[in-house]
Amino acid sequence: MLDSNPQAPIAFYLDAMSADDYTAVALIFEQGIEGGNATYDTRAASWVDWDQKHLVAGRFVARAQQDNRVLGWVALSPISARIVFRGVAELSIYIDNSAHGMGLGDALMAKCIEASEAAGLWTLQSGIFPENQASLRLHEKHGFREVGFREKIGQMRDGRWRDIVFMERRSKIVGN
Repeated sequence: MLDSNPQAPIAFYLDAMSADDYTAVALIFEQGIEGGNATYDTRAASWVDWDQKHLVAGRFVARAQQDNRVLGWVALSPISARIVFRGVAELSIYIDNSAHGMGLGDALMAKCIEASEAAGLWTLQSGIFPENQASLRLHEKHGFREVGFREKIGQMRDGRWRDIVFMERRSKIVGN
């Protein structure tokens, strides 16, 4: 679907994320911060902090075939250190502003779900601002369902309270 982005499609491929990709990953994340509907965070973490908080499984980037630049990324973070929740992770996905509507989110989401199940994860969850309709549709397309609406669950740095649509995807392969 290209109507949301008048630019020509960008040929891309998926690749495992490496530490060398983090500068581009952080810049894309900061675009999400600037857009105001992607995260409560106010800045990207350092690579060391980010690496520590995310699982190795499910880290992927979408690269432009022409020049290998990172156009989007997906990653998983554990929701708890408790052993009973070892199979549950939060999914984060971000696409560069120049590449919206070109199928990168769809490809990254599918790859991450496949990797999460190979790693033994049985549930993925995401908290999404209700204004982020593209992300809500992407998650729904990949089997996430709304399990809750968290009213005024977090406060932005400008003092504005924000709601979250809480979504989850239960694997049909793992933990049945």
